[in-house]
Amino acid sequence: MSSPSGSPLPTRRDARRNRDLLLGCARAAFAERGADASLEQIARAAGLAIGTLYRHFPTRLDLLVAAIEPRMDQLFIDAEAALAEADPWEAFRSYIDLLCRNQADDRGFSDFTSLRFPNNERTEAWLNRICHIAQDVLDRTQQAGVVRMDATMTDIFTLLWANARVTEATGRIAPVVWRRHLHLVLGGFRPGDRNELPEPPLSAEQLHRAIAQPRE
Repeated sequence: MSSPSGSPLPTRRDARRNRDLLLGCARAAFAERGADASLEQIARAAGLAIGTLYRHFPTRLDLLVAAIEPRMDQLFIDAEAALAEADPWEAFRSYIDLLCRNQADDRGFSDFTSLRFPNNERTEAWLNRICHIAQDVLDRTQQAGVVRMDATMTDIFTLLWANARVTEATGRIAPVVWRRHLHLVLGGFRPGDRNELPEPPLSAEQLHRAIAQPRE
């Protein structure tokens, strides 16, 4: 079958091939350059027109969600393994390390966890699941007395925001230095003979306001 112009219409197999090409190039581009990677460059890397990209993924968010989905699926599998640790501190450390390691490996994921994605049903579900796991593991460690009682889930999010900037700034120069930074920060979660924290944590309302702020 041909189009009115005489050129053959794409088959279902062609459409699947094009979609897979676009997703492969999008994953590489978002991992390297973050959620703002050029869609035109992604289409060009796939050897396709930008119109073909938009036929498969009408918005940037549609492409971002499809590109990051396999990483999110693996993240939650790995999170289950981290939570299975018998030692509460090791479960907490492993989960935070897992999130930070994925940030270091993929700037698109880092943009997601530092709340630079617009929201849709899928991204909200992923974020809620990350938050619920973080709250569960934090509760467990505090009940065991291995994390200070004044630490909150919003402190975990500020840690992720900080790590996102560390990995972005040092990724090409010292790609594993984030591990040193994380080790130092995690030490601050430990209870013991330490001074009280100088400021209260972000409230849930402040966290939502921070998320909603336009990105400069």
